[in-house]
Amino acid sequence: MEKNAKIYVAGHKGLVGSAILRNLESKGYSNVIGRTHKELDLLDQKAVREFFEIERPEYIVLAAAKVGGINANNTTPADFIYDNLEIQNNVIKCAHDFKVKKLLFLGSTCIYPKMAPQPISEDSLLTGPLEETNEAYAIAKIAGLEMCKFYKRQYGDNFISCMPTNLYGPNDNFDLRNSHVMPALIRKFYEAKINNSPKVEIWGTGAPLREFLYVDDMADACVFLLENYDGEQHVNIGTGKEVSIKELAETIKNVVEYHGELEWNTSMPDGTPRKLTNVNKLHNIGWKHKTDLVDGVRLAYDWFVNNYDISKK
Repeated sequence: MEKNAKIYVAGHKGLVGSAILRNLESKGYSNVIGRTHKELDLLDQKAVREFFEIERPEYIVLAAAKVGGINANNTTPADFIYDNLEIQNNVIKCAHDFKVKKLLFLGSTCIYPKMAPQPISEDSLLTGPLEETNEAYAIAKIAGLEMCKFYKRQYGDNFISCMPTNLYGPNDNFDLRNSHVMPALIRKFYEAKINNSPKVEIWGTGAPLREFLYVDDMADACVFLLENYDGEQHVNIGTGKEVSIKELAETIKNVVEYHGELEWNTSMPDGTPRKLTNVNKLHNIGWKHKTDLVDGVRLAYDWFVNNYDISKK
């Protein structure tokens, strides 16, 4: 990509988009643009087309999405599938119509079957039933990456896709009603510490295994793919390493320096028992992660504490 090319990062205020924006700017890309939801509603087809007509972006990173944890996905699945399909359809179609040079679509490893062989390779897509608790979101994301593949196949559009594993870091969603496990635990332990609470309740058994990638590493991988990858198949982005939710909770507890007890609420769902990505494809292209879990948790925790007043809303 040319350093002065106009690059539109959709979702530039969120966890993923803000990290990609930071990474692009740190590498000397000088014409990166974004729009807040108030400035541009990606659910509004007419508004999206008007934006493309005026701005004419040359490259697009589609990081905008309706996201949330198990509770949010379980209770509002219709909203998750509709909003994500609408966002994707509007942006990808305009990218084609306005002859964008390259588009990177970001999905999630929840697209893979619930019982996919571990670690999960890109070839596992559409080989079995999805995890019920995030099925609506997963179906929307599958549609998005397939749409990119078919536009590439039919029209030759340079649309690529990547599937990041569980992400965390600055600008994460720390709302306990709909956040993912990492930010939820960071907030729970911090508030238990400052309130001198004797225990912290955690959903599930602690047994599920998860992979976590610091969001600035993910952003670096995304920019690397924009610069170096043009393939039809999506690419997993992750560490290739996993940790149990119990081990994660202990790690966060130690970083926060909370000294109370952990109380596991086993009446609440665990979700997928194991979800580890096979990142051989990404490694073979030439990229590996740099931030280990303890360092990443410390960075995420420090950001949360420094931004507590806005993060707790």
